[in-house]
Amino acid sequence: MKQKIVAAVVAATCLLWCARDGVAQEAAGAKPSAKCNTVSLTHFAPTIASAYGIEPPKLADKKLDDVCGKIRALAGGPIDRVVIYNPDAVAQWLTGKYRDMFKPVREHTQIELPMATMMPSVTPVCFGTMYTGALPEVHGIKVYSKPVIKIDTLFDSLIRSGKRAVIVASPNCSMAKIFLERKMDYFNFPDTRDSIKKAQELIQQDQHDFIVVYNGDYDSTMHRTGTESKAALEALQFQVDGFDTLAKCIQKHWTRHNTLITFSTDHGVHDIESRGKTVGKHGTNAPEDINILHYLGVIRGKDLPAQAR
Repeated sequence: MKQKIVAAVVAATCLLWCARDGVAQEAAGAKPSAKCNTVSLTHFAPTIASAYGIEPPKLADKKLDDVCGKIRALAGGPIDRVVIYNPDAVAQWLTGKYRDMFKPVREHTQIELPMATMMPSVTPVCFGTMYTGALPEVHGIKVYSKPVIKIDTLFDSLIRSGKRAVIVASPNCSMAKIFLERKMDYFNFPDTRDSIKKAQELIQQDQHDFIVVYNGDYDSTMHRTGTESKAALEALQFQVDGFDTLAKCIQKHWTRHNTLITFSTDHGVHDIESRGKTVGKHGTNAPEDINILHYLGVIRGKDLPAQAR
């Protein structure tokens, strides 16, 4: 069994969920911490850029050196492919309470990084920060709206570095809109199952260096039925299954690449009562909405020359 690595920066974050033992306590029914994580989502883009060997977005925060070092150590050589999986609204408390559900995610990753998302904790604001490394007042999306971000993004850095990037998403979602107008590829599908299939095709074709895949099924379902309804949990399972499918596709087809893969959500969730029914919501500064857990891992190419592994 491969050793699981929890990033050193975890020690500075939300007390209950920072380590594997903390997650186990939550799974066993311990009361969640009332504190928010302290590692900002602004560190995501520069950390991914550094691990990949490209420059960060121009207005990004600092990279997380410990995480970058662990990624490089896991790769044992250059990383030449990246797959970022963006499941919407997977709160950190969900990853603890439904720990068994997330076993496939842990099996493909080696680093768990608790992070604090942005305010307001809504999708375009948070994804704007995730891919620019900048605060909302800097990247320009401060409310639930979907304008094209004009400042430098991780995608712009990829393009400058000669990398070919692609976003696979659903029509009219934030990821399909806020990073448009760049020399990269975009594919949008109403049915997320088709998005997963398209991402598999892209991996098999091996023409892109950087693939982003958005899955919003849990978010859209929990808004109607509550965060832990049967339908919502099935959608959450579908999001996990999508990641597992893509990781296995990478293992099968990218045997001559070292791939950085992440399971990186945008914000958390909580329940409210509305018109006599329970529905899911987010957007507040409560820990349930702010605390998220990113999983990062390296899939090493089994057919790489020894010196490249």
